[in-house]
Formats: sequence, structure tokens, C-alpha cells
Amino acid sequence: MINYLFKLSLQQKFFVTILIGFSGLLGCSMGDSSLDAIKASGKLVVLTRNAPTTYFFDSNEQATGPEYDMVESFAASLGVRTEYKLFATTEEILEALEQGQGDLAAAGLTRTQDREKRFRFGLVYQEVAEQVVCRKNGKIPKNQADLAGLNIAVSGGTSYEESLRLLQASHPDLLWQADTALNTEQLLEKVWLKEIDCTVADANIVAINRRYFPELIVTFDLTKPRPLAWAVDADSGALQKAMKIWFKKFQSQGKMDQVIERYYEFIAKFDYVDTKAFQTAVRKKYPRFRPTFEEAANRYDLDPILLSAHGYQESHWNPRAKSPTGVRGMMMLTLPTAKSLGVKNRLDPYASIMGGAEYFSKLLRRFDDAVKNPDRTWLALAAYNVGRGHLHDAQKLARRLGKSPYVWSDLKEVLPLLSQKKYYKTLKYGYARGREPVRYVQRIRNYRDILEKELDK
Repeated sequence: MINYLFKLSLQQKFFVTILIGFSGLLGCSMGDSSLDAIKASGKLVVLTRNAPTTYFFDSNEQATGPEYDMVESFAASLGVRTEYKLFATTEEILEALEQGQGDLAAAGLTRTQDREKRFRFGLVYQEVAEQVVCRKNGKIPKNQADLAGLNIAVSGGTSYEESLRLLQASHPDLLWQADTALNTEQLLEKVWLKEIDCTVADANIVAINRRYFPELIVTFDLTKPRPLAWAVDADSGALQKAMKIWFKKFQSQGKMDQVIERYYEFIAKFDYVDTKAFQTAVRKKYPRFRPTFEEAANRYDLDPILLSAHGYQESHWNPRAKSPTGVRGMMMLTLPTAKSLGVKNRLDPYASIMGGAEYFSKLLRRFDDAVKNPDRTWLALAAYNVGRGHLHDAQKLARRLGKSPYVWSDLKEVLPLLSQKKYYKTLKYGYARGREPVRYVQRIRNYRDILEKELDK
């Protein structure tokens, strides 16, 4: 090109220079046209994977998940619809993004130095440590040096592989298999099945999956908490900017906190004994009562798995359960509540389950239309436990403290205050053990997730 210019006249050189400059400007514009193209098409193509920490379908076959909730909000801010493309592994997602198969990768991606050379990232929405996960009564490394000689596998192309490569520099005997066919959840299951000794996974993935595979144990953190963020193509500067603007607003409105609460906060500190007891009850007790729970759920338009988990929390599926306060039966109905529902024998499991389902259904319907699901469900469960009056008190106190009376993530912070005199003395129904309904809802949500997984096996 330079030699060619020397052969042109001055006037010709001027026009060629102008043409080249214009083409350069046009090229910059064309190279960063992703946001305009998305708006023009009316569609945001999202690359993700099917997992409880990203995107999945619930028991009602509705799309859900933390990445799904955030992406839907972002797409709404752009005025476009969404299309999801699912891949098995992180490596496949990143390759698809480089190949232009989608606009945005939202899959719990760790923002690493290597990846920042290939992609642009949005703002950090979560930080998680990478953990070494092994099996109870198996080979248990106490530190990084002990990893040498173990049969370790991680999903290929992940940040876990990058972390192990860095560690290998100081521990050259460390070896592992990079599995490009299996994702992190599948490798955790292989550890549980004793097919490999250990794997590496993000702490949030571990917390969810230990409830399904209780023999898994965390030996130590491989890294400090690392940032998770969305990724876009390296040329998508305008899209990256739009993501950042949206996220700042999303976070300032407390919506990110609601996402974390919905998918993670209810997961209590792992209890191996309780989890194993529940899994045993699912196999040995639940088949007897499952048809009744499903019939009751169908009659009162409830989620049968949630209702079943509710029943386990109340009585551990013991029809003759009795508490010191006098509540009895499978759904632990008080005598006045049982009479109001026409339940003559609280120890009859069929009558108790039907009565409990009817009562819970009534609690759900009594909330204002402003209370949306899943918050409506969690508030109704709390009312079932602590009483409608105390829940009303908590909602009044929430307003007083500048919190939402309709959002569970706010109410679960307010309910424990009902045991403090400076608050309960100003409320109609007075003192209540407000921490109990918070733990109650937390446990039911946990049992529900485990039961759904057990039934899928």
C-alpha cells in the first residue's frame, strides 16, 4: 500500500488518504456494532449451561436460576427478548462466544487474567473461592503438597485448570485430568461415586451439591475468593458499557441481594447427619405418603414437592408427631386450626395433609397482590410457623425500618427483631421467637431442593 501511494499524483494521494481514513472510522463503528445489532434484531442471544447456579428448569418446567434472573432483567432494560443456548461445559461456552454464536456468556464465569486477554467482562456480581473437594473416608489431602499422587479431574477450560497450572509451578508432581466432556457437577458426582479422588469447584457449586452428595467434603480452599462476571466478545465495547450501567442500577435497587437470597442464602450450614436422615426418609417413608401429598397439592394448586418438604419439616413424615405446645400430626396442626378446617383426627395422615394444604393455600391467598412469588410462598410458610399476626407485625416493622414488607430477603432480617423488647413492645402481637420462622423457611427450601433431586435419580 505504501509503495502504491508513492506512484499516485498529489490529488490522488489526497483522495486515497481520505478514503482510508473514512474506512478506518467505519471499521471501528462496524467492529463495535453488537449493541445496535441486538436492538435491531430484538433478541439477546445468551450462552450458558444447565446447572442450579446458572440456568435450569424448576418442577413447573419454568426457566429459572441466578443467571437467568439477571439476564432477563438486563434484556428488559434493552427492550429485547432472550434466546438461550445451552452448552455442557465452560470451555464450550467460551469457544462459542469467540465463534460469534451468541452475544453474551452468563455461566458463573471466573474473570481471570487469561480470559481478559480474549474477552470483555461486565461488573463483578459475586466472589467465590475455588475449593478442593474429596470424599468422606477417601484420600483426604491436608494441604496443596498432598494433592500430588491423587487421581484429580477438573472440567477442561475452566479457571480451576488455570489455578492448578499455577500451583504446579511450585509442586511439579501435581497432575490432573482435564475432562472436556464433563462439567463440574458431574465431576463432583464422580468423586461421590469413588471414581476419582478429588476435584475442584467454586464454593457456591459445592454448597448446593453437597446436599445431594453428602459424603463430599471440602478439604481446603485452593484460591482466595475470585470474581464472577459476564463475558462478551472483545469487540463488544458498547454492549459491555450497557451491561455495567444496567448492573449498577440492578445492584443499587437491592435486586442482586434478592438473587443471592433466592438461590443461595437458604442453604444452611451443611449438616451431614440431617441430610442423610432425610435421604433415608425419602426412600423408606415418602413412598407411602407421596400420593396424598400429590393429591392435596393438585386440589389446592400447590407445588407437591414443596408441600412434601413442608410436611417433612413439620413432622419428619411421622403421622403421630406431637410437640410440647400441643400441635400434632403430619402437618402439626393446632386444635383450633384443625377444627376450622374440619379435620377431626389430626393423627390421620390423609386428613392432616389435606388440612395442612388447605390452610397453607388460604395463607397464600390472603396476601396482597403486590406480593409476588417466590416471596409470597416464603411469607406464607413463615406465617404457617409463627402465625399470621406476628408476620403482620414484622411487615409493619419492615415499613418502619425502610424495608419492603413484601420481599422475603427483607422480612427475614426483620423477623428476628420480634424477640427484642424495644421492637415487640410497639407491636400488636408482641414477643415472638422470630428466628424460628427464618430457619423454618430455610430448611423447607433446602429439603425441597434435595427431594426434587432425589426424585430425579
